[in-house]
Amino acid sequence: MRLTTRTNLAMRTLMYCAVNKGRIVRKQEVADACNASENHLAQVIHLLAQRGFLKTVRGRSGGLTLGRAADDIRVGEVFRSFEACLPFAECFSAEENSCPLSAACALKGVLTGALAAFYAALDKVTVAELVNGNSQLHALLKAA
Repeated sequence: MRLTTRTNLAMRTLMYCAVNKGRIVRKQEVADACNASENHLAQVIHLLAQRGFLKTVRGRSGGLTLGRAADDIRVGEVFRSFEACLPFAECFSAEENSCPLSAACALKGVLTGALAAFYAALDKVTVAELVNGNSQLHALLKAA
């Protein structure tokens, strides 16, 4: 299993905002700290804001900040926002499934259980837990 770049950037952005709590950060700051394209990051920020994870402020002194407290943002919820629209395997998509084994294959059931366990583990973790007490991360992400 491999996370999409968008999910990875979403988590980096949320952690950056959590480390810089109480401050409106600029997209360019996040892009620089997270080694990301500003254009790609803009798409991620847009979806995070739509889902209420971020609050964006337009204008000259604009930027972004967490849309709710870091301890109210569960990692599993963020991952589902970005990953759930992508079928894990071909057989998970009713429209694109051309696997000749689908009718008899038990692997889909096993994968469904594994994905449920994966998301259940992520649901136990908040963004706050990822950043609080993590001095190394703070050193990397704290805006000057």
